[in-house]
Amino acid sequence: MDQGGEISLRDKATKSSKLILIPLGGLGEIGKNLLVVESGEEIVVVDAGLTFPEEEMLGIDIVIPDFSYLTENADRVKGIVLTHGHEDHIGALPYLLSRLQVPVYGTKLTLGLVRGKIEEHGLDLPPGSRQVNPGETVWVGSTQVDFFLVNHSIPDAVGLALHTPVGVVVHTGDFKFDQTPVDSRPADLHKLAELGDQGVLVLMSDSTNAERPGYTPSERGVGKVLDDIFRVSKQRLLVASFASNIHRIQQVIYAAAKAGRKVAVTGRSIENVIEVASELGYLDIAPGLFVTVEEANRLPPDGVVILTTGSQGEPLSALTRIATDDHRKVEIKPGDTVVIAATPIPGNEKMVGRTVDHLMRRGAEVIYGAGSGIHVSGHASREELKLMLNLVRPKYFIPVHGEYRHLVRHAELARELGIPADHVFVGENGTVFEFTAERARTAGRVTAGNVLVDGLGVGDVGNIVLRDRKQLAQDGILIVVLTIDRQNNQLVAGPDIVTRGFVYVRESEQLLEEAKAKVREVLTTPDGGPLPEWSVIKGNVREALGKLLYERTRRRPMILPIVMDV
Repeated sequence: MDQGGEISLRDKATKSSKLILIPLGGLGEIGKNLLVVESGEEIVVVDAGLTFPEEEMLGIDIVIPDFSYLTENADRVKGIVLTHGHEDHIGALPYLLSRLQVPVYGTKLTLGLVRGKIEEHGLDLPPGSRQVNPGETVWVGSTQVDFFLVNHSIPDAVGLALHTPVGVVVHTGDFKFDQTPVDSRPADLHKLAELGDQGVLVLMSDSTNAERPGYTPSERGVGKVLDDIFRVSKQRLLVASFASNIHRIQQVIYAAAKAGRKVAVTGRSIENVIEVASELGYLDIAPGLFVTVEEANRLPPDGVVILTTGSQGEPLSALTRIATDDHRKVEIKPGDTVVIAATPIPGNEKMVGRTVDHLMRRGAEVIYGAGSGIHVSGHASREELKLMLNLVRPKYFIPVHGEYRHLVRHAELARELGIPADHVFVGENGTVFEFTAERARTAGRVTAGNVLVDGLGVGDVGNIVLRDRKQLAQDGILIVVLTIDRQNNQLVAGPDIVTRGFVYVRESEQLLEEAKAKVREVLTTPDGGPLPEWSVIKGNVREALGKLLYERTRRRPMILPIVMDV
């Protein structure tokens, strides 16, 4: 145990002591979770997640938090603690570790998934990183951090209790209270009650299901539904799930073993997760149960199940490619049963619906949707959120991990349970929550937002580039090529016009001839005077063509004049 940390906690918080909490992601959104815990001159980071692009973010691969505040204060960051291994909590870690070489602390499975992720970026875990078991305590700088077990849709999920001179901060991570978890490891209610008895300054709690009444059902219920499906299906089975939902994958494995079916896996992400989880002992797989997809294709249809990604209808996922006959090894046949073991994330409903349509056109029976019983949430519903609040009994409460309406509903719940209204704070990414021995307040904002990752580019695509991509997608592009002899002040070649995504050239020859004539008109100067500067020529061409093309087509293509000088 670090003696410096122990001494700091024994000191009573003075009036000048401050605890600052700054969410850089995860508020007003599902995903991109990152919390800054600032005590004295030290910073502890909780999670570093990503989110996936919205529909208008054309061409973007992933979205990560803006790390500006952390890089500006890099010398104060003492470590990164992780709650669990989902992408929205660890996906941005490689990008953060490329800027900050600080120790990373997480449970066995979480660090196993992190290692594979950062190795893809040519990185290693920084010196001092270590595995922490649920129930253990580590010192991150002079901050004592307790890891306690919670239930979620991935094993080894934990909540955190951070002990600072001002008080204890409890961060639930993603959680629910499952009384019959697949791995037989229920949440550590005793630790939560113990923290509540000792006194908690701030609770930061998962708000994803704050609008959902009652309790979130147990994951074991999905296993019973899968058993029934496997028993009655007479043909081949395909099951699509989140790659990181290891409990769901385990249920499929159990159901396949009971039904005497072999299991084949397709989809890079789910293959990687199964490899890591099985190596670390988080999946119970009977010898000989798994086969390759090629072997599965040679087995009788009622003797195989194919486990795949694509439960959200992602365009490049294995299930989507299978549904559109674009997969090299798997083809849907009439009578196949496809189980989509997830509910669509808000915004993905159309993509999932499209995938279901394609599957049904090919004769598959598709089991999907909230009423099918093949998915339960990994997040606490309202009654469980109440239980968390009542166990911890915090002085102050900050709802996190949810869209803004979820945060507001969770805040209302806290007030119903007796937490004073002025002790409940609803914020947004970048909000600075400041706590002292005497009071709590919001104390301004720091830089926070989205950093867009496109291929190898991180942050080099901004609003202007996205606006251009949107315009290209909507109305296409028109390129005008001119060659000008500056000495004789004459147009010596062109204008030539090339279009893509605007009009079909053969059917619009008259329009393009009008456009060329308009360009020549723009380049005609009174009395043969000198032509203006290139920038002026380009601006005039763009303006004149824009007006003409909108009058003729009611479209606004991107107009790109290219002027060459000879």
